[in-house]
Amino acid sequence: MAMEKSVTLAGRVIITGTIVAKSGLHIGGAAGALAIGGVDMPVIRDPVTQQPYIPGSSLRGKMRSQWEKLTGAEQNTSIGKQVKIHTCSDASNYNQCRVCPIYGVTGDKPASFPTRLLVRDIPLVPSSLEGAQTDLPYTEVKWEAAIDRVTSAATPRQIERVPAGAVFSPMEIVFNLYEEKDVERLKDVITAMQLVEDDYLGGHGSRGSGKVAFEELAVVCKAGEEYKAHSPADGFPSKLSEWTDEHKNKLSEWVRGIVFSKKE
Repeated sequence: MAMEKSVTLAGRVIITGTIVAKSGLHIGGAAGALAIGGVDMPVIRDPVTQQPYIPGSSLRGKMRSQWEKLTGAEQNTSIGKQVKIHTCSDASNYNQCRVCPIYGVTGDKPASFPTRLLVRDIPLVPSSLEGAQTDLPYTEVKWEAAIDRVTSAATPRQIERVPAGAVFSPMEIVFNLYEEKDVERLKDVITAMQLVEDDYLGGHGSRGSGKVAFEELAVVCKAGEEYKAHSPADGFPSKLSEWTDEHKNKLSEWVRGIVFSKKE
């Protein structure tokens, strides 16, 4: 008879803050979702408020993609048309992997385990766009043209973007801790956020869209059977751009002392 797996949640680290669009942000929605504007490439909007938002899956997926590139992880699993990611197929590889324990693998894999990282949807702060001259509610329309390299014929298209200066909040990133190794993996999550900040979020980044900044950051650690919340005594930089390796090491040691010190 096979032995059942045991999973024990030791604690959670919750990172909150805001995301500020430093350039126009395009995260695509359904083509038919904004028929009134006739835009070729609309942004995704909340179906209730009709306000743009950042899906947690978009931020999490970008973090994973950047982390896979940094670590050189093999792209061995297809998840859609011409889209591949890295996943471990067996437990031995999973335990040594720098990607899968953080971002998870599909449930059909032998190495399946509860994912450590979850990212919630991030709504727009409407007041951040007060006074902005927009083409559509909360968004601008950017015209681009694809040029035929042979005939020089131009094919224009309209891309909807949330304009620079837009603020999305509250951002909430939750990291689950199951074993002491996860304390070191937490530093990799911060690094992945930095990689996104230095790259872009959403589409058309190579043409200027999607530069973002993580600001107003705060960290809370919850642990113990009472699930008590702990905040760092002296805090960490509120802007991700100011985080250094020293801050990451300090964060991991602080979390280790809260979550795992009583288990030694």
